[in-house]
Amino acid sequence: MFKRITPFASRYCSTLDRLREAIRRKRPGLFRRGVVLQHDNATPHSANLTQQWLQRYGWEILPHPAHSPNLAPFDFHLFGPLKRHLGGIAFETENDLISELRNWFDNLDVDFFRVGINSLLSCWQKCIDLH
Repeated sequence: MFKRITPFASRYCSTLDRLREAIRRKRPGLFRRGVVLQHDNATPHSANLTQQWLQRYGWEILPHPAHSPNLAPFDFHLFGPLKRHLGGIAFETENDLISELRNWFDNLDVDFFRVGINSLLSCWQKCIDLH
């Protein structure tokens, strides 16, 4: 099946380029061992352009069953706290929102992400145990 190159896929590949460079600079050991991403089945993730990018750099994708939001770590770990943080705030401009998001992410403790990733592991194990 032929998939069109969407602007979303192109933008996503640009994001992957920036991620690749950041990992190369900040975590060279991780970069050499290989990168593993978890994608859902969103169009930018499954587009041919993205698949070619991933193949070119040898990045591995964890399989993600369709309609399995319980396996998406950010769905259950990131968005709840972010929604609570932003709740009730009215932003004058998009830049105000972006600034607040950057501030929130910059002030998150490393353990916040560690807990989210470890929670994902237990969810995956439950799915494996239940076949």
